[in-house]
Amino acid sequence: MSADWIIEAEGIVTRFGSNTIHDGLSLQISRGELVALIGGSGSGKSLLLRELIGLHRPNAGTVKVLGTEVWNCEPEELTALRRRIGVLFQDGALFSTLDVLGNVAAPILEHTDTPRELARALALLRLSLAGLGPEVATKMPSELSGGMRKRAAMARALSLEPEILFLDEPTAGLDPVAARAFDRLVRFLCDDLGITVMLVTHDLDTLSTISGRVLALAGGKVVADGTLGEVMSVDDPWIRSYFAARGESALAGA
Repeated sequence: MSADWIIEAEGIVTRFGSNTIHDGLSLQISRGELVALIGGSGSGKSLLLRELIGLHRPNAGTVKVLGTEVWNCEPEELTALRRRIGVLFQDGALFSTLDVLGNVAAPILEHTDTPRELARALALLRLSLAGLGPEVATKMPSELSGGMRKRAAMARALSLEPEILFLDEPTAGLDPVAARAFDRLVRFLCDDLGITVMLVTHDLDTLSTISGRVLALAGGKVVADGTLGEVMSVDDPWIRSYFAARGESALAGA
């Protein structure tokens, strides 16, 4: 593994019965990058994130994150690795029985010896970082708007001060104003705090406004890797169809 790579997948093969999702997929991500992962329905974008964080074992290949070989390590090593990463799932996956502050404090209380009152104070700081005020802390997830739930989930993902954030469709279901505000938050976390971000998205506006690097999945492999303009220029059927919904000149100039 290169000293500059903190996420590396080599030769990933993932099958469900006779259906092959990943067919020798490889990628490398350096510290401090913000990388967007795109691909058609069923291309295995979210599944790849689960393989990178140790939730789904591929049939073949190796995964290394922050120097740990995810599928060839002791359980305590994997637990230690997970303390260094944050994950935001598609639906936020907040605990419905805990208020917002309890949700954000939960990882701190579970993985550290931090006293409860200090953990709650730290959780308030994470909420502030995610753009939520203290008045939200006592609300239940069901009382929040979609955009606020995503920010609360982001605050929880930030609770242990991660080095890497994995975000699965972070702007899905948000109105355009909330989605662009969330994009700015992600860009801030990468640029100002130095957090490496890998996000799955289908949002063309997200691609044009925040991503520095785009990876495109098709046919079980990474078929394009580069800036948005470079990916748009790749002669691949899926890539052509993906960007056909919006004028290339508008995207390139965004």
